[in-house]
Amino acid sequence: MPERLTEMLMDTWTPLIILWITVLPSIYMAPMNQSQVLPSGSSTGLKRLTEEQRVLNRSKRGWVWNQMFVLEEFSGPEPILVGRLHTDLDPGSSKIKYILSGDGAGTIFVINDKTGDIHAMKRLDREEKAEYTLTAQAVDRDTNQPLEPPSEFIIKVQDINDNAPEFVDGPYHATVPEMSVVGTFVTKVTATDADDPVYGNSAKLVYSILEGQPYFSIEPHTAIIKTALPNMDREAKEEYFVVIQAKDMGGHMGGLSGTTTVTITLTDVNDNPPKFAQSLYHFSVMEDVALGEPIGRVKANDLDIGENAKSSYDIIEGDGMDIFEITTDAQTQDGIIRVRKPLDFETKKSYTLKVEAANIHIDPRFISGGPFKDTATVKIVVEDADEPPVFSSPTYLLEVHENAAINSVIGQVTAHDPDVSSSPIRFSIDRHTDLERQFNINAEDGKITLATPLDRETNMWHNITIVATETRNYSQVSRVPVAIKVLDVNDNAPEFASEHEAYLCENGKPGQVIQIVSAVDKDDPKNGHYFLYSLLPEMVNNPNFTIKKNEVIVVLFVTLRRHKNEPLIIKDDEDVRENIIRYDDEGGGEEDTEAFDIATLQNPDGINGFLPRKDIKPDLQFMPRQGLAPVPNGVDVDEFINVRLHEADNDPTAPPYDSIQIYGYEGRGSAAGSLSSLESSTSDSDQNFDYLSEWGPRFKRLGELYSVGESDKET
Repeated sequence: MPERLTEMLMDTWTPLIILWITVLPSIYMAPMNQSQVLPSGSSTGLKRLTEEQRVLNRSKRGWVWNQMFVLEEFSGPEPILVGRLHTDLDPGSSKIKYILSGDGAGTIFVINDKTGDIHAMKRLDREEKAEYTLTAQAVDRDTNQPLEPPSEFIIKVQDINDNAPEFVDGPYHATVPEMSVVGTFVTKVTATDADDPVYGNSAKLVYSILEGQPYFSIEPHTAIIKTALPNMDREAKEEYFVVIQAKDMGGHMGGLSGTTTVTITLTDVNDNPPKFAQSLYHFSVMEDVALGEPIGRVKANDLDIGENAKSSYDIIEGDGMDIFEITTDAQTQDGIIRVRKPLDFETKKSYTLKVEAANIHIDPRFISGGPFKDTATVKIVVEDADEPPVFSSPTYLLEVHENAAINSVIGQVTAHDPDVSSSPIRFSIDRHTDLERQFNINAEDGKITLATPLDRETNMWHNITIVATETRNYSQVSRVPVAIKVLDVNDNAPEFASEHEAYLCENGKPGQVIQIVSAVDKDDPKNGHYFLYSLLPEMVNNPNFTIKKNEVIVVLFVTLRRHKNEPLIIKDDEDVRENIIRYDDEGGGEEDTEAFDIATLQNPDGINGFLPRKDIKPDLQFMPRQGLAPVPNGVDVDEFINVRLHEADNDPTAPPYDSIQIYGYEGRGSAAGSLSSLESSTSDSDQNFDYLSEWGPRFKRLGELYSVGESDKET
């Protein structure tokens, strides 16, 4: 018998003995166990039953069995005997016939119908089918009549260790942080065995590491992989290839085994500080470099990766901390040095900086291994560049009198070349800012002269731009704004602010103000205007009028009492409407409800015509105004007055009522009472203005103007 078959039979020797004892109890007379079932009333041995007893007990099973066993994978030269069926009714003659039916009957399993022996005709595989259910029956060979009821039994295929363990999920990949302590969990693997896990040790697995020691270990029964070596450094070795074995039969000799691989990668932790590639960096930069432009890069390398390798840069020392700045390139983790403020080769030619790179994310577990930073020195040399001219001032303000002579110097600008070579400078005026060419400039010394006369009243300010150009390099140009203020001289005569035409009522009183006039002057003296007013020479000796100066304001007074004249307008004096129109009452606001009536203002008599004036002659041909239809009393007063006012303003023949009135009705609420001429006495008695002096200092000047002395009265 081959060695492998011998080994399998040795593993299953004991079950085979039990099988034969169980299957053939009537032959070996083995003690009864749970596999045996004896018929009721039978003894421990074979017993010949009488015909009567056989007939009475035919309904009872007289043979003992219920399961059989057969070894899998057995392939001997002859069919293997599985077991034997036998009944107490068999006297040993050949009149009983055994019949087998069920799973595999006639193909896999064959029964000898005379002896009841059952043989396995094919090689069996437990992993393919573990058991078969069959039915056995004893019949009369001649009549085929059943001698016993059919009985069911099972043939079990007994396992042998013919399947090796398998890792169905392999190969595996796992990660564990670097620098982990011994015993840190890595991963768990699982193998399966197709053999019977209940019977024997064919499916009992034990795990071990074939490759990967001494870095990792595996728990033999749970297959949990752990770290076995402390302080494994990712920067030294990042990946490990581990081979795991699973062996059945409890790991003993002769057991079958299977293997799988586990690739273990160490993940990064921040256990390394940044380190500059060099301790000293040299850079050069032109002095005219634009602000924000990068002038160089430094790099601090970090053996860690990802977030653990990110660093921030800073300038911690040096004479250019306010001139330069350093930022981090997010893609390359370089430190980029940029210019923050303008450089000047002539002022400072070099700078020395100390820069620092520090990790952003610090792992507190490794803080004792710090500091997680590094420093380097950066030397920056400023190189000279051809710079444009520089004016002595960013802006200029010049002043010139408007009567300044042509070609007179009104100011000067200066500029110089800041470069070492110091090129000469030529000056010019940007004529886009001096289109009228009112100014010239000396190209050599920058003196600005007047080209055309100035007039302050026409243009008080002139804003021009002066251009400075290097003679050795015409591309180097600078500009500066120059504001020129034209100063005033007294070259304009005063003028009356407006044309005046004064009117006086026939009952004007001495001292009464007829007209207030004012003058203006286009010039602008520093202390303000001071005008002298007087009547024309032909009016100086006129005793009827006098003129007094009140600051800038002149008041024309009536000095003589005038005789009563006829009304200026041909109209009945008793018509109250004429009085209202003539004096232009202002009204007293909400308190004045009796000042006028809208019907009076409408003046039906003047609707279709006009009232001619006696004292003036129209300058223009008078065109009668279009008559207006009477409006109801509910008309909008504001609209009505505005219409009448518009007509009066555009009618040159209309009486200038407003120009005559210098008093207004103050209303009932005024503390001073009414000054309207409507309430003035119409008699020849004098009007007393002495009460004005009692109103306080603010009315003192007004009281002086209106007070008339005794001598004036007599005159």
